[in-house]
Amino acid sequence: MAQGKTPKKPTMTKPHTTAEHQVKISTSYGDMIVKLYNETPLHRDNFLKLTKEKFFDSLLFHRVIKGFMIQGGDPQSKNASPSQMLGGGDNGYTIPAEFSPKLYHKKGALAAARTENPEKKSSGCQFYIVQGKPLSDAELDMIQQRNNITYTAEQRNTYKTAGGTAFLDMNYTVFGEVVSGLDVLDKIAAVQTQPGDRPTQDVRMKITLVK
Repeated sequence: MAQGKTPKKPTMTKPHTTAEHQVKISTSYGDMIVKLYNETPLHRDNFLKLTKEKFFDSLLFHRVIKGFMIQGGDPQSKNASPSQMLGGGDNGYTIPAEFSPKLYHKKGALAAARTENPEKKSSGCQFYIVQGKPLSDAELDMIQQRNNITYTAEQRNTYKTAGGTAFLDMNYTVFGEVVSGLDVLDKIAAVQTQPGDRPTQDVRMKITLVK
């Protein structure tokens, strides 16, 4: 989930609401309805701000890896040539990490991309949606030990059945989840890609507020 340098600080309002917010990610493969978590208010408010500004409209899912995730939000992707390498674009600021053991990389999780930085600050605009794959108890035990986390019985069951990318937990901020349209996620994850994981046929997005 690496992306370009993001040197400036975010200019976001302080969180002030507990209402549930949802956005619709529209693509040629269908729509995904995504709930934004109130437990990650900085990421939630930033995503809402960019959505209201229509920042994401016509951007690409520029990095697609079946069994892993689909990534988008690079502003350079809007007018990119077919052979252009993408993933280094940003919108000028980062967001402090907002980690919670309750929020994990299950299938359908919405999470923030980031550069390799010691504070694990998130990109101000690039995000990914997890597809992942089912995990075994042994794999989860290994990840728990390596990342110093403990999964609940419910989280374990979700990882073992629906799947996800548990190795990213507590390393990248999860700030929402797909509540409708997981089939669209699967369709996009299955598209043909070229070297660099960019789809051979552009997959554009439009994001709008639902509530």
